[in-house]
Amino acid sequence: MATSGLAEPTTTAVDKLSGVWCPVMTPLDDSLAPDAARFVAHARWLLEEGCHGLVVFGTTGEATSFSVEERSALLEAALDGGLPRERLLVGTGCCALTDSVRLTRHALDCGVQGVLMLPPFYYKDNPDEALFASFAEVIERVGTEAFELYLYHFPRLSGVPITPGLIERLRARYPDTLKGVKDSSGDWKNTRMLIERFPELAIFPGAETLLLPGLEAGGAGCISASCNVNTRAIRKLYDDFAAGEAGLDEQQEALTTVRKILQLRPLIPVMKHLLADQRRDPAWRRVRPPFLPLPDVEAEALESELSSLDWRLGS
Repeated sequence: MATSGLAEPTTTAVDKLSGVWCPVMTPLDDSLAPDAARFVAHARWLLEEGCHGLVVFGTTGEATSFSVEERSALLEAALDGGLPRERLLVGTGCCALTDSVRLTRHALDCGVQGVLMLPPFYYKDNPDEALFASFAEVIERVGTEAFELYLYHFPRLSGVPITPGLIERLRARYPDTLKGVKDSSGDWKNTRMLIERFPELAIFPGAETLLLPGLEAGGAGCISASCNVNTRAIRKLYDDFAAGEAGLDEQQEALTTVRKILQLRPLIPVMKHLLADQRRDPAWRRVRPPFLPLPDVEAEALESELSSLDWRLGS
């Protein structure tokens, strides 16, 4: 098993973040509030499985379904539970400017590696100038440029793209702050363009389906939801690429096949169902509305499809 160990560095010699990072799912208690104890246990398991680092309150963590206070409290509980702050990115992008500022300042005060920030995503069709003003205002109000900012491009959900022009403007104004981009577009042409155009930034595909081509092009690794249930195999491909091993295309094909099955249904309920079954812990099936738990008939189909691949969680 490839495993990172709790003290493994997460930056390269040129201080550019890299590796296999997991946006951690958020378990819930019976009042549908974040369950800190289960969160810490799952996060530690992910690091032991091989994740280089973790994202707290990304899309997979149902971030937009929780308040600033809930998000801040869970981060504090995660650190109190012993999670290594240097191996955490925190999702802080909100529609409200002041919410983004509060979450970013809180994360930095907690000493985490950096923040992963969506653009303000309710109002659509804003020009780059408007989005630049929004990100700049957050940076200025936080009051320090001495932090790592990773932009989050997920146009299918946010409806607000992170364009190359916006990246160039932010890079020129805040060269010590902007460190990378998570590209969850699923569009290889876009990911490759970002890698080639911004070699100084850590460009992470938003799924392991583009891990190998991303690495071959000079990308940083991946930040992928399905690391919650498939870390070992994803980390193995990352390590084998670094070691110059053979059979990489076959590994990539296997990862892509599993991911395609996982995302045939709503991905968060799917992965929570798998964790609930593997851990014999029904509490893991809880999702916060507007999500719904995976229906039994869909769960049976999912399990049949994964069994046909001889795949199981943690294998």
